Amino acid sequence: MITLMTRHSEESTSAVRLRPAAALGLLLSLTLVSCAEGTEAATDSTADPAGGDDPLRIAVATNEPWGAYHVEHVAEEVAQRGGEIQLIVPDLSEVDEEASVESVPLDEANPDDYDLLVVNGAEEWPLEVAEEFQELPIVASSTAYLRPEEAEHAERLRPRLAGITASSPAERETFAVYFGVPEEDIDVVGVPELDDTPDWSPEPETVLILTSVTHPDETGGAAPGTELLLEAAHALDEEGYDILVGLHPREDESLWNDFDIAQEGSVEASVRASRAVGIPGTVFPRIAAVGTPLVAVMDSELEVPEYLLSTAETAETVDEVLAAVDGAQPLSQEALDYVVGPLGAAAEQLVDAWEHAAAVDPGELDHD
Repeated sequence: MITLMTRHSEESTSAVRLRPAAALGLLLSLTLVSCAEGTEAATDSTADPAGGDDPLRIAVATNEPWGAYHVEHVAEEVAQRGGEIQLIVPDLSEVDEEASVESVPLDEANPDDYDLLVVNGAEEWPLEVAEEFQELPIVASSTAYLRPEEAEHAERLRPRLAGITASSPAERETFAVYFGVPEEDIDVVGVPELDDTPDWSPEPETVLILTSVTHPDETGGAAPGTELLLEAAHALDEEGYDILVGLHPREDESLWNDFDIAQEGSVEASVRASRAVGIPGTVFPRIAAVGTPLVAVMDSELEVPEYLLSTAETAETVDEVLAAVDGAQPLSQEALDYVVGPLGAAAEQLVDAWEHAAAVDPGELDHD
């Protein structure tokens, strides 16, 4: 094991322990620089933190086994650096053929083909993949909302975590409880999907309906509240609002045949909506960042983190939805900073964190 002392400021330094192969590459690079006469010292901040020129090869395992959409918005950044990102799946039966992230069945995946395993949670599928990829360091990156309670398999994954990221201070608080780690171990990086945050330009009396998942399937569970949301959409239509539907990637589109579907996606569609009404989920902070006021349709069986509810007016009946749509307002800047996180360069910061973690020996980390 080699320890590298890095200087962050004039007042402090920190130690980074590198895996042997990564450390050897870094020492070789430093030697070549020091021997080059008449050449200025290398100071490129975009250099591979592992010390070599090899692009990062990333395997991803999500709580929703076929959930490629959780990492699609960072795929371009990985590719621009010459790297590769692949989703590890049980099989190809539920693969989204249009996803920008390639899917590889676990029984065909070779752990030697990757430098890092990224998980978005600690449920059964990420654990199964992690057990097959025993030699890889793991990064936990929060890309979907989770409940603030320690996950069933968090204790088994925690010792192998070489890094942890969340999009916002609010998400960091929940993710810390979920994985059983101190908040200060989690880097806040922002939301890659919002690196080019569109400007809100609402069309009068246009309401965006944000669906969830009506029925559970092999890709993941369902969220209660769809019946009320459907009733509310029809009531708003009868009130004269123009209804546009932003579908969850796993929602049954046929349920919403009476309305226009936003083909551009929910966040992009929120630009032209004067209000957004839906079952609260990960998309809520993203739409709040655009500026669109939100209304959360609530069900007694629905469990979501409090910070998601703080982005919206809440309603439990159709009449309450109608009243909330009339009175909903955009979030304050302070609230946005808390629930959305920093805007801009999030994909870059997230991949930076992954590259750094790939060079750190997880055996030297302590998240307890």
